[in-house]
Amino acid sequence: MTHRTNHQIRLAARPSGLPTDANWQHTTEPVAEPSEGGVLVKTLALSLDPAMRGWMNEGKSYIPPVGIGEVMRAGGVGEVVASANPKFEPGDIVSAGIGVQEYALFAADQIKRAGLVKIDLRMGSLTQWLNVLGMPGMTGYFGLMDIGQPKAGETVVVSGAAGAVGQTVGQLARIKGCKVVGIAGGPAKCEWVVKELGFDACIDYKAGPVKDGLKEHCPDGVDIYFDNVGGDILDTVLTRINRKARIIICGAISQYNATGAVQGPKNYLSLLVNRARMEGMVVFDYADRYGLAIAELAGYLKDGRMTSREDVVQGLQNFPETLNKLFRGENFGKLVLQVAKA
Repeated sequence: MTHRTNHQIRLAARPSGLPTDANWQHTTEPVAEPSEGGVLVKTLALSLDPAMRGWMNEGKSYIPPVGIGEVMRAGGVGEVVASANPKFEPGDIVSAGIGVQEYALFAADQIKRAGLVKIDLRMGSLTQWLNVLGMPGMTGYFGLMDIGQPKAGETVVVSGAAGAVGQTVGQLARIKGCKVVGIAGGPAKCEWVVKELGFDACIDYKAGPVKDGLKEHCPDGVDIYFDNVGGDILDTVLTRINRKARIIICGAISQYNATGAVQGPKNYLSLLVNRARMEGMVVFDYADRYGLAIAELAGYLKDGRMTSREDVVQGLQNFPETLNKLFRGENFGKLVLQVAKA
């Protein structure tokens, strides 16, 4: 394997605001053979997620920050090209915390920690394993089902509705018998959310006040709000919640590149008045139940009750600019960086 070269993208400096080229270091190193119990994986595709911006910051969080000089953390799918582990064979397609690099070498004691598992492409396509069947889908599933606890007939509002997590949440809520209203940016995204994903309505936050859209499409209030954006939209939805509403704090992409103080909810007293609950969620807490969620969601994909859309960009070298597409709202669907073909 020493004749192979691994191209990597490492964190060079912690960003202030939107990441720039100065925050990244492009490196190369020889590819080594796996040691006893280890596995070498060739990266096929990487998942680009808003959470990656938080991983670049110094400070205490639910997961340690990426260290300066370390390969940038990223989940992905790949192909086993060499194995010294009886559980994996060359040619196996796997999912893991691969990192932004062409090859990932896992020692025996790193396999579980990296979440290295075989995946079945009969259950979904390669990109769907980074979307509905991957971390975004798991986030949407457990956030909605465990924290939101939807009941048929309730009204569910989802921000970032055309994104990776939002598309799963909305479709799943519809399957569970809820009325679903999305919030997205631009007429094309809103049309897709309604016509293709089956949402009851979608509010274009770029076209006018979100409060007007909520008044029109949620006349009886909001029972569940799945928040992916934070900021003003969260504040606005809080003015429309019903008694015993559940608000799932999944992300706050509107705040991730803020250079000043993060904007918190001004209307939080609505939680008191309505005896409502706001709860944060981190998908890794549900890792021991991923298999159950994957089986259910794969069934919906197979029978046509659920669909997915992935925005695929080619080339590892395009990672820095592609990541920033997330924060400019330029991606349409789950953002995937294809590194190589199987």
